[in-house]
Amino acid sequence: MVARRQRSRFARTALAAAAAAGLVAGPVPSQAQDEVPSVIRDAEIEEIIWEEATPIFKAAGLNPDAIQIHLMQTKELNAMVAGGQQLFLFTGLIIKTKSPDELMGVMAHETGHMAGGHLARSDEGMKGAAATYLATMGLGLLAALAGHGDAAAGLMYSSGYFATLNVLGYTRTQEASADQAAAKYLDAAGVSGKGLVEFFDNFKYEEVFANAKRDKYFQNHPITSQRIEALDGVVQTKANYNKPDSPELVAKHAIMIAKLKGFLLYPQQVLQDYPETDQSFPAKYARAISTYRELKTDEAIKQIDALIAERPDDPYLYELKGQVYYEAGKIKESEAPHRKSVELKPNSMLLRLNLGQTLVAEDDVAKLDDAIAQLQKAVSLDKDEPMAWRLLSQAYDRKGDAGLARLAAAEQNFALGQMPAARDFAGRAREMLTKDTPQWRRANDIVQVAEAAVRDQKRGGRGGGFTITSQTP
Repeated sequence: MVARRQRSRFARTALAAAAAAGLVAGPVPSQAQDEVPSVIRDAEIEEIIWEEATPIFKAAGLNPDAIQIHLMQTKELNAMVAGGQQLFLFTGLIIKTKSPDELMGVMAHETGHMAGGHLARSDEGMKGAAATYLATMGLGLLAALAGHGDAAAGLMYSSGYFATLNVLGYTRTQEASADQAAAKYLDAAGVSGKGLVEFFDNFKYEEVFANAKRDKYFQNHPITSQRIEALDGVVQTKANYNKPDSPELVAKHAIMIAKLKGFLLYPQQVLQDYPETDQSFPAKYARAISTYRELKTDEAIKQIDALIAERPDDPYLYELKGQVYYEAGKIKESEAPHRKSVELKPNSMLLRLNLGQTLVAEDDVAKLDDAIAQLQKAVSLDKDEPMAWRLLSQAYDRKGDAGLARLAAAEQNFALGQMPAARDFAGRAREMLTKDTPQWRRANDIVQVAEAAVRDQKRGGRGGGFTITSQTP
């Protein structure tokens, strides 16, 4: 992350610039259940989630490339889908899953709503959805501002965004249809549906114990024993009912849970779940992250180095090492591990972004071209990542290239759906760039599209938000 004296969680991302712009939400460690969730990103966790989700999407006949998965930091046990084939997974739910097939079961259920045509709006508000990313690269990016004054501005932005989400309930028929579809997709993907039944069963009993704080969704859509029994009867007939998860996926799932706990739980909770006597890789990983969160930089580096010695080809360990150095203010020391992470996984947008951010933060003119190259590669992998564009704007500005700096700022605001700012920055870029070059034409395109969007909003058009149409279970 870019913020230096960071007290909080997650693999590093370009935070400081976003904080200054009021674009980053900072969750606190002890979130209340009804607190506004924040969007976080992490290359390793996203990779694991996509490995679990992709077979489900394909089994449902959906194109994985057309689906967006958003990771929400909150204690709430929930998942939901929204218009435009977007899946929201809450960290509280992920942490509670005991196996890959449980999480895959939840995703299969939500996929049933997508494939079943239950969405109220399927193609509206894509730019509004992009705003939820809030330029976060690396797990915990958004958490980085916890305890800092800048967090208030970011949280207000996040709250304003989530205020546009209109939660709707499904009918019992649609829920049953999604259950049936989930059983079908799981079996077609070679996955047992047993995990889905077990997870729903856990929801049922947790709901009984937490009745006083029952979520509104459960008031309208209770998890009945009849529903669970009906689903269990279906999954037991499937060919893969007794098929176990692969050892490789089980190991990755355990790492994902450990990483989330290491970043999200208090250190004493981490030690309770992963005591020193547990010498498994996930346990040592969680403790190393927890040590870093306690600002014990030297000890954290020592623990991470031990993990690297155990797994020298793991790019995410180098990413974590770079984060620890970066957030301790040792920017130059953070470059080498971030560069190693990119070397090991060159097509990761988030890892490229971390390296680019580090090079910009070193404030060395000789490294600006490298920073720009890394960030250009990042946006080629994800052109809608706002923070990459913001960092590019900074790098171009330091090189004295005002036109490209303003074009990058226009791209950032365009990705966030902030059309008036996108139009203004693109207009300035157009005046500075050589006419009819690709960059000039791009600036001109942004001006025209953004201006049309602004006019539409002034006429009462529905900009931005989208509708949430499903919540697990």
